[in-house]
Amino acid sequence: MARNALVALWERFKPTFWDAADPPEPGTEGEKFNYRRIWKLVVLLVTTVSVVPLLVITFMDYNLNRRAMRADFVYPINSLLSNTKLSLASFLQQRQAVLEFIVADHSFEELSDDFFLHELYHNMKASFGGFVDVGLIDGHGKQLAYVGPFDLKGKDYSEQDWFTEVMDRRVFISDVFLGFRDVPHFVIAVKRICYDGTIMILRATIDTEQFFNLVQSLNLRATTDAFLVNRQGVLQTLSFSHGDVLNEIPYPVPPYSEVPVILEIEDTRNNPAYLGYVYVEKSPFIFMVVKQQQEMMRNWWLLRLEMLGFLLISVTCIVAVILTSATMLVRRIHDADMKRSIALHNMEHTNKMASIGRLAAGVAHEINNPLAVINEKAGLIKDLFSFSDKYGQDKKLLSLVESILGSVERCSAITHRLLGFARHVDVQLERVDVVQTVRDVLGFLDKEAQYRAIEVSLDVPEIVPEVVTDKGQLQQVLLNIVNNAFAAVRDGGRIAIVLSVPEPSEVRIAITDNGCGISPENMKRIFEPFFSTKPKHGTGLGLSITYGLVKKLGGTIEVQSEVGRGTTFTITLPVAHAQKEKEGANSACG
Repeated sequence: MARNALVALWERFKPTFWDAADPPEPGTEGEKFNYRRIWKLVVLLVTTVSVVPLLVITFMDYNLNRRAMRADFVYPINSLLSNTKLSLASFLQQRQAVLEFIVADHSFEELSDDFFLHELYHNMKASFGGFVDVGLIDGHGKQLAYVGPFDLKGKDYSEQDWFTEVMDRRVFISDVFLGFRDVPHFVIAVKRICYDGTIMILRATIDTEQFFNLVQSLNLRATTDAFLVNRQGVLQTLSFSHGDVLNEIPYPVPPYSEVPVILEIEDTRNNPAYLGYVYVEKSPFIFMVVKQQQEMMRNWWLLRLEMLGFLLISVTCIVAVILTSATMLVRRIHDADMKRSIALHNMEHTNKMASIGRLAAGVAHEINNPLAVINEKAGLIKDLFSFSDKYGQDKKLLSLVESILGSVERCSAITHRLLGFARHVDVQLERVDVVQTVRDVLGFLDKEAQYRAIEVSLDVPEIVPEVVTDKGQLQQVLLNIVNNAFAAVRDGGRIAIVLSVPEPSEVRIAITDNGCGISPENMKRIFEPFFSTKPKHGTGLGLSITYGLVKKLGGTIEVQSEVGRGTTFTITLPVAHAQKEKEGANSACG
C-alpha cells in the first residue's frame, strides 16, 4: 500500500524530462542525450561539494564537543582525587611524625613506664586526635607497655606481618586487618635502635572512623562511589557499590601512579563508568572513585540529538535546493531542445508539404489534360450515339458512355482537390467556408471509410459563417484529427463531426469517435512533442503540430476521452482572425 502511494506520488511530481531522450533531429541518427543522467550527475556533484564539507565540520565539532564534555565530566574526578590524596597523606604524615618524635625524644625506660606512656597518649589525643591506643614493643615482638581500651599488654606480635615489616623498614603503616582484637583497624609503627643496641617499637592504632571520614564525608552524588583499597584490591573503607571493609573489589589493581589517573570501565552492572585512582604516598592505600557515565551520557545524547537534528535539517534544505535547481536547469535544457527540434521538424514538414504540393499540382495538371481529352471524346461519342438510329436505342451502350463520363468527372474532382491543397501550402489568410473544407477532408478518406465500413456523419447547422483563416493549415489540422479518429476506431465504428456556432464570433468543430479512448495518464501528455501511443508507427508530432497550428490560427483545441468509450476533439475558431483585424485597422487608419 505504502509502495503504491509512493509510486503514485512519484508519478505526480516526476519531471517531464525524466523519461525523455534527446529529440532526434531530422535526418540524423546519433547518440541520444540522456536528461536523467545529466540530472543525476548535477545533483551528485553539487550535493557532494555542498554536503561533504558540512559532514566533515559536523564530525569535527562532534568530536570536539565530546572531548570537551568528557573533560568537564572528568575534571571534578581529577580534583577530588588530588585533594583527597593530600588530605589522607597529611593525616598519616602528622601521626607518623608524632610517633617518630616521641621515639626519638624519649628513652626506652620512659616509654616502658605505663604512667608515662598514659600521659603521652592523652597529650597526643588532645593535641592531634585520631589515636585509639598506643603501646611499646621490644625487639622480640612482646608488648611491654600499653594504653588503650583493649587488654593487649604482654601480647606477642612476633608472628604478625606488620612486626616483620617494621623490623625491615623502621617505619611502617599497615593496611586494615583484624589482629588480636578481631576488629578492622590499621596501625603506624616506628622502630628505634638505642645506643646499647636495644630495639623498641612504638606502635599506635589509628582511629579508623576519623581517618575514613576523610573519604566518607565527601559530598558525592548517588552515581559516584569513593573508597580506599590496599594493593591487593581489598576494601579498606565501606563502599556503596562493593560492600563492607575487607571485601575484594571486582576490578584489577591498577598500576602505581602518584598522580590521578582516570580510566573508562564497565561497572558490575555493565554500565559505562569512569574509574579514577591515585596512590597515597608512603602508605598501602589506593584512593579510588567510580563515577557512572549516565549523567554525562544523558547530556551527551541531548547534544548529539541537537547536532543530528541540525545536520538533518541542513542536509534536507541543501538537497531540496539542489534538487529544485537541478530540475529547473535540466527542464529548461529539455524545453529548449524540444523547441529547437520542433522548429527543425516544422521546417522539414513545411518543406515536405511544399514539395508534395508542387508534385500534386504537377500530377493534377498532367492528369487534367488527358482527362479533358477523354471527357471531350466520350461526350462526342455520346452525342453520335444519341443521334444515331442504330445506337440511340442501345441503353447498355449509352450507360457505358455515361459511366466513362462519371469516372472522368470524379477524377477531375480529385485533381481539383489536390490543386486546392497545393495552392494553400504557403500561409495566407482568406475567408474560408468551414463546411466545404470539412467535406474536402472527408473526401480524401471516403474510400477508407467504405472499405472499413466506418460510419462517418456530418451535422451542420443552417448557417455557418465563413472564418478568416489559413485554409491549408485548417485542412491539415482537420486531416490530422480525422486520421487519428480513423486509427482509433475498429472496422464498423462511428465517427461524428458536428459544426456549431456557440457565439456569433466563433465556429466550433467537434470530432467524436467511438474508438479505444485515451488513458488519464496519456491525456496529460498528448500534445507534448514526440509523445506517441504508437511508438512503432508514429513520430509523436501529429497532435503537437496540430495544437501549434490551432493556436497559430487564433483558436483553441480541447480533448475529452474515456477509455473504451471514445474521444472527442473540439476545435474553436474565431470568425475574424486577430492578424486580419489588425491589418484592417491599420488600413483604416491610413
